[in-house]
Formats: sequence, structure tokens, C-alpha cells
Amino acid sequence: MREVAFIKQNKEKWLSFEKTITTNKTKDPDALATQYIQLINDLSYAQTYYPKSKITVYLNQLAVKLYNKIYKNKTEDTHRIFSFWKTEVPILTYNYRNYIYIAFALFTIFTFIGVISAANNAEFLRTIVGDSYVNQTLENIENGDPVAIYKSGSNWGSFIGITYNNLRVGIMAFVLGIFGGLGTVWVLFKNCIMLGSFQYFFHEKDVLWESIRGIWIHGAMEIFAIIIEAAAGLILGTSLLFPGTHSRYAAFKKGAKVGVKILISTFPFTFFAGFLEGFITRYSNIMPNLLSVIIILGTLGFISYYYLIYPFKVHRLQTEKAIAFQP
Repeated sequence: MREVAFIKQNKEKWLSFEKTITTNKTKDPDALATQYIQLINDLSYAQTYYPKSKITVYLNQLAVKLYNKIYKNKTEDTHRIFSFWKTEVPILTYNYRNYIYIAFALFTIFTFIGVISAANNAEFLRTIVGDSYVNQTLENIENGDPVAIYKSGSNWGSFIGITYNNLRVGIMAFVLGIFGGLGTVWVLFKNCIMLGSFQYFFHEKDVLWESIRGIWIHGAMEIFAIIIEAAAGLILGTSLLFPGTHSRYAAFKKGAKVGVKILISTFPFTFFAGFLEGFITRYSNIMPNLLSVIIILGTLGFISYYYLIYPFKVHRLQTEKAIAFQP
């Protein structure tokens, strides 16, 4: 068969193979296998009769891509969850790292405002958390356990209630980003003002260290997760405000997709923080200082590594692979 006739006879079939490769939709594995067999047969024929032709090179490249598609579909279900945290989230946090930096900057500024406000107004904390909360904490300080308020209730009851509340705050920080990011900034502002003023309150009462070794056992992951969730909300908000070359809807859709993935990535950390608060923080006043420090630095180090260092390693590895596969 002449090469022109061979191409004309199979052109539509090859184009359908290309469409299969480029689409993101998962195709039936048996159908993919059938297409691959047909393509290999065509490639073998081309290699035999047109070994130096461009069509042979084209079919070979098509076969490689289709094989990769089959392999991806085969392993996608079993490795999807694992690869989500191992690769996908780190790449997203690397690409959108500036939003994380902005969220950290806002966190620092707002917390500092809380500290300054409490330092200059003795009643400021009461306007933020209420009289009963402050009075109970004062009583706890007198009793020698400044953070006893975090130890009330059962282990499981505290764990469930605290985790639910932290998830709610994180989701709100993200969802309210739809208002151009202002809702996210407001959620972060309220929580940081509370944190800063409360920590200053403990400092003023000369029990800052006791509060740190208690609150930050669970607070390291809890607060860090909220900052990442705020970054996700900022991504959502700026996708609406600054669509770039995309339509506003397309930009928002992309921003929402990225933001949701980053938001979901924080949930295991939020659950673990809730576990620590429900089961570990209540023993902070009797555990050795060294153990408290190890837990605080360990949890802070782990979540910091995942969101601030590991993404750079994944990006570098992906770049090296891309360079290695270049012809």
C-alpha cells in the first residue's frame, strides 16, 4: 500500500486516538487497550514499509503517549490520594506561594495589633472574648493552671467540638474569599486580634511561658492551618478581581479549584491539632517542659516543612525530570 493511501485510510482513527490522549476524562480501560493494539499494529506496518517516514515517527510518539495514558488510568485510583498530598498540593503551594507569604504577613501584622491593643487598653481583651472567658482564665491563673479552660470536658467531646470549630473557621476563611478576599482578611483579622491580645494578657499576668507550653501544643498546627486556609481564600478572591487573560468565570473556576485543594490539604493537620487539644494539652501542666517543647517544635516543624520547604523540593524534582526527558 502506498504511504498516502495508508495515511488516508487511518487518519481519522489516529485523530481519535489523539483526542483520547489529550482529554482529561477517564476512558474505559478495555477501550484504551484496544486502541493501543490497533496503534501498535499500524506502527509495525509503518516501520516495515515506511521506516524513514515522518508518519512512523508520529505513530511511535502517539503509541508512547497512549501507553502513558493507559498506565496513568491504571494507577490513578490507587495512588490518587497519596499523590494528592505527595505531589499535587506541594506543586500548588509552590506556584501560589506568594499568597501564603501574604497570609503570613497579615497574620503577623494583625497579631501585633492585638498585642498593642491589649497593652494599651486593659479592657480590650474583654471586648474580644467576653467577661466570662477572662474571669474564668483569671481564676485558673490563681489556681495555678492558666490554660485550664482548654482542659474542660471529656477527651472525645473536646476533640470533636474543637475540630468542628476549627474546620468551620478554616472553611469560612476560604469561602468568604469570594468577596474579593476581604472576607478572608476579616476572618484572619478577628482570630489574630484574639490571639495577640490573649497572649499579651498571659504576659501581663506573668504566666506567658505556662500559656505557651499549653496552648501551642495544639496551636502550632491549628494556627498554621488557618493561615494556609486564608491563603486559599485569597487565591479565590484574587481570581475574581484579577482574571488576567482568562474570562472572569474561567479565572474564578480555576481559583476555586486550586483553593479547594489547598483547603482540603489542611484538614489532616486540623484533625491532628484537635486530637492534641483534646487528649494532650490537658496534661501540659504536669508534663516535663522538654516534652512540651518537643511537641510544639515537632508539630510546627512538620507543617512548616510541608508547606514552606517541601514544595521547593518537589518543584526542583519536577524540573529536573522535565529537563531529563527533553529530546
